[in-house]
Amino acid sequence: MTRLSVWVLDGDPGHKNLLHFALNEQNYAHTLVILTVSMTQPWYWLEQLNHWIKVLSDHIESLKLEPGEKEEARQRLVTSWQSYCEVGDDMDPGSPVKRTMRNNSIDDDDLLPLTDGALLTNLGLDIVVVVTKTDYMTTLEKEYDYRDEHFDFIQQWIRRFCLQHGTSLFYTSVKEDKNCDLLYKYLTHRIYGLPFRTPALVVEKDAVLIPAGWDSLKKISILYENMHSCKAEDYYTDIITAPPSRKTVSNSEIEVLTEDEQTFLARQQEIIKQGGQVRSESPLRSQASKAMPRTPGSAGQNSPSRKPIDVKMNPVTPGGEGVLANFFNSLLHKKSGSPATPPGAMSTPRANGSDSLLTPDKLSVRTDAAAELDRLARSVKKDVDFSQSEC
Repeated sequence: MTRLSVWVLDGDPGHKNLLHFALNEQNYAHTLVILTVSMTQPWYWLEQLNHWIKVLSDHIESLKLEPGEKEEARQRLVTSWQSYCEVGDDMDPGSPVKRTMRNNSIDDDDLLPLTDGALLTNLGLDIVVVVTKTDYMTTLEKEYDYRDEHFDFIQQWIRRFCLQHGTSLFYTSVKEDKNCDLLYKYLTHRIYGLPFRTPALVVEKDAVLIPAGWDSLKKISILYENMHSCKAEDYYTDIITAPPSRKTVSNSEIEVLTEDEQTFLARQQEIIKQGGQVRSESPLRSQASKAMPRTPGSAGQNSPSRKPIDVKMNPVTPGGEGVLANFFNSLLHKKSGSPATPPGAMSTPRANGSDSLLTPDKLSVRTDAAAELDRLARSVKKDVDFSQSEC
């Protein structure tokens, strides 16, 4: 039964102070480090990998290790590289293996020489570089015009980085289930010494698998044949550049700044003052007061009455507003009080259902006004029909 503690810093530089819990003097010789980068943003690989390698290097230097312990860990890593050999596929367990990384009985004379450019930076730790989301390569081709030579340039750069630091390299995709199981098997192989017989895979550009000790500068140089617009010596970010941001200023979220409370209240006070002045000095109210003079009432009290307006009826005016205005101006008279019913008066119901005492003279005036209104309405209708027929 195997147990393994896993610590994740989540790529946050602010968490590097927690490294002393995961990597300390007690577990230094038994720790494996995984550095992950995403294919969705290959233009950040150079900065990310160099940053975390420096974080690891500075942290290891701060550990209070015995002088021989750190050298022993580095020598163990060199030996594992020198003792690596090609193995058969995992489907062929009978493939001959001359020597393996776990065979400690190999004589120093039988070890292969360390390849050029390998382990130039030896931290004494087993490190695996994992490239995630390789299925995003198709998106890079469609949206960012990436070609095969771009992916070859990216692969040769990261392989040279892994060669220099003595790390393994895995391209993985959970979405398409590529190399995930092989990565798990390789981790158990490096940590617990379980067998791992899968050879290096470099044919598929989105499923690269390179165990530690297999690669060399000569093998990496094969990728140079397909690189026409760039060279291996070119600086990484000169070829793999970050695309311009697609967010425009109009689409960005505008930061809302709150107004000072006292300033807001002072502004509201000014608005209230201005509103009060406009209401008290409204020109409509002043005109209305001039158009409605007060006249004495029948009971000795003043009551308002509308001044007759001399409006000529326009035949094309809908509804005949001029006729109605003349009619209501002739009838509108508000009484604040009425004396007792004179002799000979008769009671006539109002339009609102209340009773009002009207004299025969007033009643005859109202009847004549109604007849005049009917006559005017008929003449207006004829004029409107005539004007519409002419149009």
